[in-house]
Amino acid sequence: MKLPCKACKACVACVGIVLLASAAFAQQVAITIDDLPSHGALPPGMTRTDVARSILKALKAARAPKVYGFVNAKKLELHPEDIEVLKLWREAGFPLGNHTYAHLSLNASTADEFDKKVAADEPELKSLMGRQNWHWFRYPYLWEGDTLEKRHAVRQYLKDHKYHVAQVTLDFEDYLWNGPYARCAEKNDAGSIEWLKTSYMTTAAKYIALDRQMAKLVYGRDIRHVLLLHIGAFETVMLPQLLDFMRSQGFKFVTLGEAEKDPAYRIDPDVAMKDGGTLLDQMKEAKHIKFPPNQKPYDQLNALCK
Repeated sequence: MKLPCKACKACVACVGIVLLASAAFAQQVAITIDDLPSHGALPPGMTRTDVARSILKALKAARAPKVYGFVNAKKLELHPEDIEVLKLWREAGFPLGNHTYAHLSLNASTADEFDKKVAADEPELKSLMGRQNWHWFRYPYLWEGDTLEKRHAVRQYLKDHKYHVAQVTLDFEDYLWNGPYARCAEKNDAGSIEWLKTSYMTTAAKYIALDRQMAKLVYGRDIRHVLLLHIGAFETVMLPQLLDFMRSQGFKFVTLGEAEKDPAYRIDPDVAMKDGGTLLDQMKEAKHIKFPPNQKPYDQLNALCK
């Protein structure tokens, strides 16, 4: 039986609205930056505040809202001057979160030792954030426990202390490029730096596409994503291009809180993993989903400009 013309048009319009809503939902991503106030080697003449100012400028230009920077406050013991990085972050209107005091590995510690390092990071966060929300926690190395006993104990501690876990779904290990960039900049090796730029974007594009594909396999749909980056020197070169690329892929930048309103983040994979991983890696493990392995240019990056 044929639908009347008006009904047909209404049906088509409804389908269009649903598809547009789905697309908008799928394209949302929160950007997060780890290891404040410092990560990796610096090229000659560059300071930690230079790195922070450049990254903040790129984020502001892209209109990325309230990007969380996750703090390891112990770094201030050796370089107290780097407190300026955290102050710049706050002056930009961006929030800070907890990444443990000294980037402690949960695999290499007991749950109690780990909890104490979470608590040790809090005085600096309270001082800088005041009454604003600093109760977001990012696991160092994305290692959430190599045993279920550890995993459960730390998760309960975080829950008791009103933390939200800042999960990750998009990650291409951007930090790998920082050391090679510092070495190549010191040698004024322009050709190698161009290779770094190309390999960074190629890897980013490949892994962002793979992670979006993995999300569909794991959840049966697109999800809101959380991207992990680091406060390293090479981001001063590449972040504007990366953000432009993401916009070209239809991504809309949202806050971490908005991204994690997606029901995907309410599901606990409840798996113990020695090597850790993103939320998608954990869900893949929990659901026994096979996904083709991919390789980053580890050997080339390690050998470059040495």
